[in-house]
Amino acid sequence: MAIFDFFKKRDKNPKGDMSFMDHLEDLRWHLVRSVIAVVIGAVVCLTFANDIVDKILMAPTRSDFISARWLCSLGHKIGIGDTLCFPPVDAKFLENTMTGQFISYFTLGFIGGFIIAFPYIFWEFWKFVKPALSEKERRKTSGVIFWVSILFFTGVAFGYFILTPFMVNFYFNFKLSSQIVIMPSFSDYLENLIYTTVGIGVLFQMPLLVMVLAKIGFLTAKFMKKYRRHAFIIILIAAAIITPSTDPFSLTIVTIPLYALFEASIIIASRINKRQEKERNKEWS
Repeated sequence: MAIFDFFKKRDKNPKGDMSFMDHLEDLRWHLVRSVIAVVIGAVVCLTFANDIVDKILMAPTRSDFISARWLCSLGHKIGIGDTLCFPPVDAKFLENTMTGQFISYFTLGFIGGFIIAFPYIFWEFWKFVKPALSEKERRKTSGVIFWVSILFFTGVAFGYFILTPFMVNFYFNFKLSSQIVIMPSFSDYLENLIYTTVGIGVLFQMPLLVMVLAKIGFLTAKFMKKYRRHAFIIILIAAAIITPSTDPFSLTIVTIPLYALFEASIIIASRINKRQEKERNKEWS
């Protein structure tokens, strides 16, 4: 099949009658187009890899990072002095293997390509799922691609601008002895950065997932309130997984916004449930 056929829409039966093999074939082309989008994004990132590493990836390790300056300024404005100011950090990274930087180079390309292509990847996923929904369900989930993308990039930004500089400062200033020199590998730093950006970006999808499940009747606010304590434990475990370590400081920074998103999800589900209840009452009256 020609390369141009990769981006053509498959013809579907209006009634949605497709065999299992037809579904697999359809899914295959959605995946192929998603991979191509990631590759294109990766090529862009690899082309500017040096600038991305120096000006973006390394920026949270510097004392003049934008969020570090903003927090320090905020502390002075609210009268708490240098409490929110980060102590100076001399962050240096090394690689003790010949292949370390080479592997990191392609890791940077893949993750950067995924972040850039994320809205398109979800769009391809949505095109595969959408035919299985009823007309009513499609109307209730309109705008889902926009909101998924917004929440993802918000989570990535939170991890990059808030969580990463806090953790870098904490770990580089935490010393058991003056004879211990902290000099992690760049690969280790890049891995932690991925967890605290992409990982949180994915977890920030919680309100939208709850909204979709509530609209199609699979989840209620009453159920979420009943299992609120269980949800907190799950959020705590998820935060422990995506943070580079399990120290209370990092865990708290991640857990607070995630639990706040859970509470916001309860409010969203509650409003949707009330609207659904009104619609049912109108139909019965």
